[in-house]
Amino acid sequence: MKFFNTAGPVNCADHYCLSPLHRLDFHNVLSLINQKKYFILHAPRQTGKTSCLLELMNYLNQEGKYDALYLNVEAAQAERENINGAMRVILSEFATCARIHLKNTKINDMWLKILEESGNNAFSEILTKWTETSDRPTVLFIDEIDALVGDTLISVLRQIRAGYYRRPGNFPQSIILCGVRDVRDYRIHITPCFSGFLSEKF
Repeated sequence: MKFFNTAGPVNCADHYCLSPLHRLDFHNVLSLINQKKYFILHAPRQTGKTSCLLELMNYLNQEGKYDALYLNVEAAQAERENINGAMRVILSEFATCARIHLKNTKINDMWLKILEESGNNAFSEILTKWTETSDRPTVLFIDEIDALVGDTLISVLRQIRAGYYRRPGNFPQSIILCGVRDVRDYRIHITPCFSGFLSEKF
């Protein structure tokens, strides 16, 4: 029995809804991923962003061309500008998501060691390890990116930028940042990575 959902992501098997993939420019987004682009999606709250990302992750994984992963970094907001604390939260969540969505337990076995050895640069290192141990090119969706605060946000963006040139063999082929606000508005120099696409409508 289906019902209407007004709290959290939709599941088409349980909820009355349009297909989330019909709510964004699916072919354009897919083209950007195939072109190895890093780009930004942003829209107001409760407009279906997370539902779209989850559905797109499932589509890519079922297609079998990529290992795609959804990661929500909102929990790291509690660490404010404590970069190492935020890295611990993000890596732990990354390992959990990899285990649930990709049945990948390798990350779970290595993330604490990566955090200990790489410190504030641990996010870049775990993305490298994930990509190098995957059988297919990797695609990462980072949700609630604008929940990160100050130096923590800057650190995450700079680690992504530092790994950009290593894609697709040693870093994700495509990374999509998603949130309410456009992180390019924070006057952080993140080009050329995130210059491919901007969506304000879902």
